[in-house]
Amino acid sequence: MKKSKKDKMKKEEKLNSEIDNEKTHVEEESIPESDSENLEERVTELEAKNKELNDRLLRRAAEFENYKRRTENEKEVLLRYAAEPFILKILTIFDDLKRSLSHIDDDNLDSLRDGFKMIADKFAQVLDGQGVKEMETTSKEFDYEYHEALLQQSSQDVPVNVIIEEVESGYTYKDKVLKHAKVIVSQGAENKEEVQVDKEESVEE
Repeated sequence: MKKSKKDKMKKEEKLNSEIDNEKTHVEEESIPESDSENLEERVTELEAKNKELNDRLLRRAAEFENYKRRTENEKEVLLRYAAEPFILKILTIFDDLKRSLSHIDDDNLDSLRDGFKMIADKFAQVLDGQGVKEMETTSKEFDYEYHEALLQQSSQDVPVNVIIEEVESGYTYKDKVLKHAKVIVSQGAENKEEVQVDKEESVEE
């Protein structure tokens, strides 16, 4: 009887133990499933953030490349035309020398004229070495990109819109206009027949 009772108790303990083990097993199985869902959400979230960071990094890299390229271009232009202020000052002296040469009396001041001419030639060599070229204007067609028209004159010999006289020289510096030439431009020949008709009409009135 006692043995039967003990056996029954053992069976109950064994059964309870199996039930507890089963509960534990079920709980242990449910935890990884919950963690797996959380892990997938976390991975998805991290992937989205990683994509966003990559996009931002690519945009910043592109912006930096554009800034670098723009800065390099500005630096190149600055270096290319660095001597421009200096050249503008020299051009004033150069023009004065040429103007003086044009007013010297050839009969009495040959030596002075030769001296001025030598200085002007040296200036021309210096300017040419810097990439400065004097424009050829007389008898050329007027071009507003290179010339500045001070006035227009009628001419029987020079076609319309052609430069009659250069008042002040113009210069180019490498591939740009440094100083526009100041010129007088032909407006063509006057129509004498029209003028005669106008006179006759005024007489009749």
